[in-house]
Amino acid sequence: MNLSKRSFSTLAATATLLLATACSSPVKLDQPPVESRSAMPNDGSGAAGSGTSQSQVANVDLGRSGTEGLAKVVYFDFDSFVVRDEYRPVVDAYSKVLNADRKKRVVIEGHTDERGGREYNLALGQKRAEAVAKSLTLLGVQDSQIESVSFGKERPAVQGGDETAWAKNRRAELRDR
Repeated sequence: MNLSKRSFSTLAATATLLLATACSSPVKLDQPPVESRSAMPNDGSGAAGSGTSQSQVANVDLGRSGTEGLAKVVYFDFDSFVVRDEYRPVVDAYSKVLNADRKKRVVIEGHTDERGGREYNLALGQKRAEAVAKSLTLLGVQDSQIESVSFGKERPAVQGGDETAWAKNRRAELRDR
């Protein structure tokens, strides 16, 4: 019995030592990492390499809403409310604008082509709007910034009864509110 107590004590001490060693880290958590750069003297000449640094940050016009020039339409396949990969840049761009300004709001309008009944198309349009909204929230946009509505087949973008017109009408439009 004495031998097993000694073996157990040795085993416990070894396990404690291994655990303490495995949990140690050379990174000190009480000291934040600091990047060191050599200071360059400022002689006021403004020439590259002369010691003054020129800002590489682009100017931002705060008077604009931030969505000018962005694509505002996501198109869908027939009878589908899946956001296709080719429209990720539209969702990504809007998420960046909305995340940068939490006061900004967007309305997502879901639309369908003329085929199908009124109720079915209203439901499908709502699912399309909500699919885009869900994509935005997955990228960090707050629910309070988004409103989803459906117009079904009531507001076609293009008149016509062929596949070209129908494809243009199966959409979700992002509008600033």
